[in-house]
Amino acid sequence: MDLLQQVAAATAWLQALSFEQPRVGVVLGTGLGELTSHIKIAHSIPYNQIPHFPESTVESHKGQLILGHIGKTPVVAMQGRFHYYEGYTMQQITFPIRVMKALGVEQLLLSNAAGGMNPSFKKGDLILLEDHINMQPENPLRGLNSSAFGPRFPDMSRPYDPLLGQKLHVAADAQGVVLKSGIYVSVMGPNLETRAEYRFLRMAGADLVGMSTVPEVIVANQLKLPCAAVSVVTDECDPDNLHPVSIEEIIAVAATADKKLSNIFAAVVAEL
Repeated sequence: MDLLQQVAAATAWLQALSFEQPRVGVVLGTGLGELTSHIKIAHSIPYNQIPHFPESTVESHKGQLILGHIGKTPVVAMQGRFHYYEGYTMQQITFPIRVMKALGVEQLLLSNAAGGMNPSFKKGDLILLEDHINMQPENPLRGLNSSAFGPRFPDMSRPYDPLLGQKLHVAADAQGVVLKSGIYVSVMGPNLETRAEYRFLRMAGADLVGMSTVPEVIVANQLKLPCAAVSVVTDECDPDNLHPVSIEEIIAVAATADKKLSNIFAAVVAEL
């Protein structure tokens, strides 16, 4: 079964649940799950029940697809995503984005936990991604030669939708939350970076570093699905003052900022 057939099978299985067509898709990253408290949940489905979905192997990712409403807006939310370092192909990682589009999703919000390399970024800060640098070793569009997947050479001059970004800023301001902006670099992982790597990535123009998001954004752009992404700064990556950090600490910091980010996402989704 090829990728298009797999997407069709997963989409048909979900549509058989007789839920209203979702208009907004959400991808919740490491340690970020509070948004589910804003969702009036109709269905919460473990990934392993959905045809052709990968299974999340990261402990902090619950591995559930949620169908429900935020306000009057029907949504589909991924409670946990997939990563290249888990051993999945890029097409597997981005499979849910294609399914969301096939379900009828019109706009996509993504979140992640990231290391802050910009000296002005502190733990717990929320950063709206204005652009990215892709240093993943593979591309989710490789080998997809049929126009049925979208253009083979999608334009990436504005990978993040300015209108969605503006809505996130307005929501943050209304809630008294500072939403900064920055450039995200996506690396393979799963190890964290060395001091020399932080210096290199900062010189390359990145403010944040993480191990996700960019593959999904590439596919969203191929599908002409407007998207926006927000990072939670979970550790400060100053190579001259670098301290060891554990994944447990990263998850804990993400959790402290999760409520603020979830309130912002919920406010935006309810208006879409």
